[in-house]
Amino acid sequence: CLVSNIDYDQFKGKMGIARITNGSVKANQPVALSRPGKDKKTGRLTSLFVFDNLGKKEVEMASAGEIIQFSGLDGVEIGDTLVTNEGGVEPAEPLPPIAVEQPTVRMTLGVNKSPLAGREGKFLTSRMIRDRLFKELDRNVALRVEETDSADKYAVSGRGQLHLTVLIETMRREGFELEVGPPVVIYRTNEETGKVEEPFEMVEVRVPEEYSGSVIDLFNTRSGELQDMGLDDGGESMSVIKYLIPTRGMLGLRSSLLTATRGTAIIDAVFDSYREKIPGDIQSRDKGSLLAFEDGTITSFGLENAQDRGKLFVKAGDETYKNMIVGIHQRPGDLAVNVCKTKQLTNMRSATKGITVGITAPIDMSLDACVEYIATDEILEVTPTKFRMAKNPDMLGKKGKK
Repeated sequence: CLVSNIDYDQFKGKMGIARITNGSVKANQPVALSRPGKDKKTGRLTSLFVFDNLGKKEVEMASAGEIIQFSGLDGVEIGDTLVTNEGGVEPAEPLPPIAVEQPTVRMTLGVNKSPLAGREGKFLTSRMIRDRLFKELDRNVALRVEETDSADKYAVSGRGQLHLTVLIETMRREGFELEVGPPVVIYRTNEETGKVEEPFEMVEVRVPEEYSGSVIDLFNTRSGELQDMGLDDGGESMSVIKYLIPTRGMLGLRSSLLTATRGTAIIDAVFDSYREKIPGDIQSRDKGSLLAFEDGTITSFGLENAQDRGKLFVKAGDETYKNMIVGIHQRPGDLAVNVCKTKQLTNMRSATKGITVGITAPIDMSLDACVEYIATDEILEVTPTKFRMAKNPDMLGKKGKK
């Protein structure tokens, strides 16, 4: 049987999942893992399960056609063939292995170093983050974790931005505090041509006809190549647009698509292939950020003055610190605003007198929206209850030296 997935149990260790194509297998039976061109790994099945409805049950024997889960072979990987030598006959030849998709996007995860760090999370240190990331490798087969030059940061690679944000969200709910860098594409060099290649994705968008022009404009500005366009067979006046686009262009595209189509777009994307890198940069964001001018507590008076400069992410009463991103600037380039400014109180003026302009409700940024928003010189602070974006202090220091 060909191992098509793996799982991990705290007590039984690494477990393989496979469908038996020929013969049978028993619990505590000597078996081997075989793969073309590699040495066999022998062992004994310590436990054997079959899937029953939505759960699974332990059995003594399973035969052809059943989907099994087994333990006892710590070196099991996707693509291995589980073989037995029952009856003294020659062992079966390994089945053609299946390959796991290689990572295409990389992000850095590290210790939260912001001035507001350590107030909410339970797991804060680099050792705890490192142990959690490497533990994830036991069941997340497409994930890659590498140590960097800094002891506080780790490079995590996965199959797209969604793959990595799911991991970050899981760790956040477990009580971790993290500092997350922007997603970057993993390039590779073609050994035959010597040229640098980047990953491309095939994207299919279903959208009402009146928004199809906006969708095409967005893809064209991100170096997309139109593959097909037509009407949906469902008869609901929906357009189906297919594009081949570099993964660089897909970073941050989802939010723009939903905004341009009033939330009606249905987006499906799948990895296509590695192709020659498109020269130049792909524009991902045309507006700058509003930055907090100083540390402190945000006030209504400060928001009233700042909201004229753009759209805000914060509300009165929130804690902030210098160079924290508090909103979207309405023009290119960053702008520092004093959202902690307080009104001068005298015997002629009260705290509420003179407020005639209403304060606009802030934009509620989810984890996906924050990851899509941050630029190369920005970071995301993830805590169990909050997401805060800020300028990367390391890159600010380099700019100051220049």
